[in-house]
Amino acid sequence: MITTVVFILLNFILIYFLKRKEIKKIIFKKKIKQINITEIDEFFKPNQIKKFLFPSKNYVTKFFFVPSELNIVGMTSDLEGWILSMLAKNSKMIFEFGTCSGKTTYLLALNSGQEAKIYTLTLEHNENIEYLKNESKVAHKNIKKESIYKNFIFSNTEEEKKINVIFCNSLNLDIQNYKSKFDLIFIDGGHTRSILKNDTEKAFQMIAKGGFIFWHDYVAGKKSSKDVFNYLNEISKEKNLYNIKNTSLVYYKHI
Repeated sequence: MITTVVFILLNFILIYFLKRKEIKKIIFKKKIKQINITEIDEFFKPNQIKKFLFPSKNYVTKFFFVPSELNIVGMTSDLEGWILSMLAKNSKMIFEFGTCSGKTTYLLALNSGQEAKIYTLTLEHNENIEYLKNESKVAHKNIKKESIYKNFIFSNTEEEKKINVIFCNSLNLDIQNYKSKFDLIFIDGGHTRSILKNDTEKAFQMIAKGGFIFWHDYVAGKKSSKDVFNYLNEISKEKNLYNIKNTSLVYYKHI
């Protein structure tokens, strides 16, 4: 009898291990509509030659690959970085919550116009962030883990001239002079609910008409992103949010 119970239990564990992504999708249901990349904006429309679809010339971006052995933390995927790079082409004012290593910042700088201005915010290196009850403990730990950089991937590059690094807790960020200024805002800072809520509410005031707000790490069942997942599901009841298929990106367009 005991042997049978152990056998059944081991099978359940094996099934969960093999099918954990599918199981998490059932348990943690996404409430935000999923769309294809080509639906984001006219800029992403492919060329159609007879019955075939091909990438347009707009799809060509400046890009670089970061090998895993460099041990750089907190990065967007290559697909996510490409999407943001595409949008940077038509953005003159860009704001990023969460610089981390500066990979995404550098991509935004490489692909935006010569006159573009990029503001990216990161913590002071020794600043402590208060942990609030019921928030993700993993996300709270990651705030410090991903704010370790004093130099960034874009440091000592030509593109650094258009980048303004703000060493500041986003909770204390004064946006009085930033309202309705930005064409593209990327929210990838602290993933605890209180910080995400703060960054999001400020972003909605900072975004210009026709501009895009993007959030990173909308992932079902991931401990470090549970507050992101739950909070975005919640505000999607009032805002038109979209999750881009095959990415953890969610966006809002200010019409």
